[in-house]
Amino acid sequence: MRVGVAVTVFLAVAMSCLYIAYLPIMGASGRSRASPERVANEARVQVLALCDAVQGFRDEHGDYVSIAPYPAPVPQRGEAVPFPNDHEDFRRIGFDPGPAVHLQYEVRVEESPVGEPEVSCLARVDEDGDGLNAVYRVRLDANGMTSPVEVEREGE
Repeated sequence: MRVGVAVTVFLAVAMSCLYIAYLPIMGASGRSRASPERVANEARVQVLALCDAVQGFRDEHGDYVSIAPYPAPVPQRGEAVPFPNDHEDFRRIGFDPGPAVHLQYEVRVEESPVGEPEVSCLARVDEDGDGLNAVYRVRLDANGMTSPVEVEREGE
């Protein structure tokens, strides 16, 4: 396993554990509001973990999988929404962001003009409830290496 992937997975697991540990403090109902900074941090950590899970699935099974956006609709105003641990597509690739999330996750697999797969792992949130989403994206290249996290409209 690449050292970078191992470190990223470790950080994602550690952040998920911290997140789960803080759920009771936030009001164990699973419906809590998080600060914009916390949501941005969750997005950066989890979108990297999602791409690592996608690449791990490809390494094991030989292909990438597209996963439709979930949960729907996009979470708003930092509110946590339930994320079932039995979601078939995310479970299949080994991605578990925890029991409640502040973001919508998606995996897009498209074909490049030269026939290579183009993989994007996405996390979305509507932080201010205006209908415009902040989008956090990580791309996988043909060698399975992740790009830095790209952010569009952070704070939206």
